[in-house]
Amino acid sequence: MPNTLLQFKPKNQSPPQDQEKNVRNINAFVLIFFVIIIAAVLTYIVPAGEYDRVDKDGRTIVVPDSFHLTDSSPVGFFKIFTSIHTGMIQGAGIIFFVLMVGGSFGILKATGALDALILTISKKLANRELLLIPVLMLFFAASGTLMGMAEETIIYIAIITPLAIALGFDAMVGFAIVSLGANIGFMSAIMNPFNVGVAQSIAELPTFSGIGLRLALLATFYIAGVLFVYRYAKKVKAQPELRFLGNFQKGNTIASDVKLETRHKWVLTVFLLNFVVLITGVLKFGWYITEIAGLFLLFGILIGIIGKLNPNKMADSFMDGAKEVIGGALIIGFAQAILVVFQDGKLMDSVLYYASSLLSQLSPALNAVGMFFVQLFLNFLVPSGSGQAALTMPIMAPLSDLVGVTRQTAVLAFQLGDGITNSIFPTAGVLIAGLAIAGIPFTKWFKWVLPFIFIEIGISVVFLLIAQAIHYGPF
Repeated sequence: MPNTLLQFKPKNQSPPQDQEKNVRNINAFVLIFFVIIIAAVLTYIVPAGEYDRVDKDGRTIVVPDSFHLTDSSPVGFFKIFTSIHTGMIQGAGIIFFVLMVGGSFGILKATGALDALILTISKKLANRELLLIPVLMLFFAASGTLMGMAEETIIYIAIITPLAIALGFDAMVGFAIVSLGANIGFMSAIMNPFNVGVAQSIAELPTFSGIGLRLALLATFYIAGVLFVYRYAKKVKAQPELRFLGNFQKGNTIASDVKLETRHKWVLTVFLLNFVVLITGVLKFGWYITEIAGLFLLFGILIGIIGKLNPNKMADSFMDGAKEVIGGALIIGFAQAILVVFQDGKLMDSVLYYASSLLSQLSPALNAVGMFFVQLFLNFLVPSGSGQAALTMPIMAPLSDLVGVTRQTAVLAFQLGDGITNSIFPTAGVLIAGLAIAGIPFTKWFKWVLPFIFIEIGISVVFLLIAQAIHYGPF
């Protein structure tokens, strides 16, 4: 975040080059607006249809074999523009979550504690900084696989990215440690209640059953992810001119005489306590973004008091922090507009129906892989793990019975398809918001992470073939 988190420049290191001057990046707002237009055009081409839905255990789920065509509902020219406002309203929860967390970090930054911590850690990790990658990625993978960490990653990106830069890496490394680490855990889903928990419930499987194969999946993804990030980190460490600093390239340097004072330690202790309360609230009381946003505001004020900021300074710092994430917050609403167009045009269920019909034509050996690619595509339209489970599993579970795939394998295909593209689809609001905080253009991230996406797809196909071969169950 420009002028809020400062860059530490190690001694004897030549300044990084601004490589973005000669790189043509498509603005993420422009990219998503073009997708909205394409979605609107499709409402005139694809037949509209709907499934019947019923309420079950507090969830609205699709009734299999209930699909029927309906009157078309094409999205007109003016509605393309009104869909963006509707998308902003539908995405208001995550939008204001991002703004409130960003503002709270602005208060933390104003205390000076974060700069002092970054400099202290960078000195202590001198010549051992590459250990940061496997250790932190393991932490985020564990958080993703056990408690479904997703929106919470935005909080850590503002801390880990400047730390990675201070250690001689760049913004890509810092962002990848958090985002890829958490996403690897999320889609491996050993005990993730938000995707596997919901999907297994709908498929009438024992909750968190089949954990053995998912443990092997997590280990494989973790090793692949660490090697991918580690290889790039070593490259930029050896060639500083290749570093991309994102929002930190124009910042000032942290003065080398900054010390971690007692006041800073108290601020950081309270900040750590915030995460303890957060984890307790999520696991024990089912907190979501409303409670988490309120928690960060509360602790932001406490941190400001401990950091000896007067009320006016706290308010100004909150505004400064919120300003830095406004782009990412707004783009979440733009991405939601794509879903608004598909819903208004009654295309969502049509896409699901035609995709499931196509699956039934595949050979038994490839049905699980086919399910995976269907879920992969549908994640563009329904980036929520629990939302996608509620939409697709009522159809995929009985379909798996008909095509010779165990229901547990169908759940595995869902969790992999839902998870992989969270690192690359612009409709994933958490991804876009995180990139905005790190100052990484979407197109630059897309190009950087695409090879790893193909690696993940390859690993997924192998595990799905294994699941099909061993009749992954219990059923």
